[in-house]
Amino acid sequence: MAVSNNITALLNFVSLLCSVPVIATGIWLASKEDDECVRGIARWPVIILGVLLLLVSLAGFVGAYWNKQGLLATYLFCKAALIVLLISLLVFTYAVTGPDGSYRVPGRSYHEYRFFGFSAWLRHYAMDHWAQIRVCLSSSNVCQKLGRDHPYLTADQYFFQTDFSPLQSGCCKPPSVCGYAYVNPTVWINPSNLMVDVDCALWSNEQSRLCYDCNSCKAGLLGNMREEWRKANVALITTAVVLILIYFIGCCAFNNAQIENRRK
Repeated sequence: MAVSNNITALLNFVSLLCSVPVIATGIWLASKEDDECVRGIARWPVIILGVLLLLVSLAGFVGAYWNKQGLLATYLFCKAALIVLLISLLVFTYAVTGPDGSYRVPGRSYHEYRFFGFSAWLRHYAMDHWAQIRVCLSSSNVCQKLGRDHPYLTADQYFFQTDFSPLQSGCCKPPSVCGYAYVNPTVWINPSNLMVDVDCALWSNEQSRLCYDCNSCKAGLLGNMREEWRKANVALITTAVVLILIYFIGCCAFNNAQIENRRK
């Protein structure tokens, strides 16, 4: 029984370490430029899940090390519930980030984005909260730094050859199809195709407006979220696989400890 409990304690120590990349993933999501504007809808579930995993793993370690069978049984139940929650979170994020609204623009290094190219859930979220998101984006530094970084380079030297983030591509410039002439990263004039897209008439050189009212800006926000959630999922999938292996080994060790205990 002592051997089984030591194995369980070791596994829970590893499980405790697994909570670190989960919490770190939530913190990484919180550091992204769009996170505050979307109210941390991804970071908080991930951080909370990581903290719960840490606490449950700590309880399992204590139960195994000091042979608290009741605590171990509770740990196994809670651990299974957390694994189910983690898998559910992964399935949900992959489902809502499946459609990709990006498309290539000839002669440009950046992509542009179609709002209706994203999942219905993401679109509805953006539409329901756009008033608050728009104010947040307008007061942020996401577009202003484009002009500060390289203010004197021509469009061909810099702007059209830069791989912008989806948020910058969608919110900080008019869509390429409109035919606006480049002056600097956030000032454009003389559209040649004003009626080709509803966003063409919504662009403004006023720095507090730019394309924040455009569908392309909503699409850029969703493109940013999609990229970030997909990157975060790599760490979460790896953690989920490790946790499932640890859980099954821990169940076997717990069962062996119970058998040995009944024989005494």
